[in-house]
Amino acid sequence: MKSDVTLWIERDATLFAIPDPTAYDRGLGHCGRIAGKGDGCRPFISFSKTHGGGIYGDGIIDGQGGTPMAGSAETWWQLARRAQTERGNQNVPRLIQIDHAQDITFHGITLRDAPNFHVAMNRVEGATFWGVTIDAPADARNTDGIDPGASQDVTITHSVIRTGDDNVAIKAGNNGPTRYVSIVDNYFGWGHGMSIGSEVSSGVSDILVRGLILDGTTSGLRIKSDVSRGGLVERVTYENVCLRGNRWPIMFDTRYDPRAQGDSIPHYRQIVLRHVRGDGGALVMRGIDKMHALEITLDDVRFADSATWQMENTNVTVGRSGVSPPLPTRAAGLLSRGWECAKAFPNR
Repeated sequence: MKSDVTLWIERDATLFAIPDPTAYDRGLGHCGRIAGKGDGCRPFISFSKTHGGGIYGDGIIDGQGGTPMAGSAETWWQLARRAQTERGNQNVPRLIQIDHAQDITFHGITLRDAPNFHVAMNRVEGATFWGVTIDAPADARNTDGIDPGASQDVTITHSVIRTGDDNVAIKAGNNGPTRYVSIVDNYFGWGHGMSIGSEVSSGVSDILVRGLILDGTTSGLRIKSDVSRGGLVERVTYENVCLRGNRWPIMFDTRYDPRAQGDSIPHYRQIVLRHVRGDGGALVMRGIDKMHALEITLDDVRFADSATWQMENTNVTVGRSGVSPPLPTRAAGLLSRGWECAKAFPNR
């Protein structure tokens, strides 16, 4: 893609990414293979050092992740799953990569069945995803929806995302921080949830998640990192969130890989949950140690009585509207209202 150019795909039109590894290979013959590294494929669509433009229309971009690769009986997704069992890295293409770009807009488009991530971003300043649909099977490995990395001023709104991995994953590896991200009025179906991490070594800050339904995601609201890639995550607000059928509705974990080694300490602070509703599941908040305890505020956060709090190295402030079920040490006697999601957000 070039600057100020829009790819427009009309309703009833589909753009197919052909499942031929040679079309994406970076020149070393690794694409479509398992190797020690996993960067052997170019993306299907690339924005690199562009300003303006984007992808519009009511049509579809189909990554054909479940179609056999040319010259093989194996699909991109099967290759990725085999790489997991063989402890290697799959070389498969991302659907869309946005690098060192400014003011990119996606509107109305449907992205489906990416071989790998649907949209990955690196050092982007200004991106809007409005009315986007992303759809992949729940068992399609590493098919993240939208991943803002080392980016700022990003908005994701009025979109529907179902994937085999993180619905959204905000990252900040060694390339720079991610900040000023708004995720407003969206629906997430199956997937691994609304995630921050696991790479946060450059820092993640000033994140707003408002008006979100997480319906059947394994994790719900999730911040994940460990000592090999940790950093500061701060000023994150979740408001008006409805969680249904999640194994871990809340998962704020600083030990994502318990075997990780390093001195990049994860530290989550100024995290606020307000008007959050859910049913059962494990509510996990686990800081790395007392010196880097999680700092969380919970205000009008209510789950079913069957939900269980699992807390370690966490400092919790309870707001005026309370928490249920009661916290293990601080919230005895608060009114338990259980499941109220439909009442709280009748229009969702």
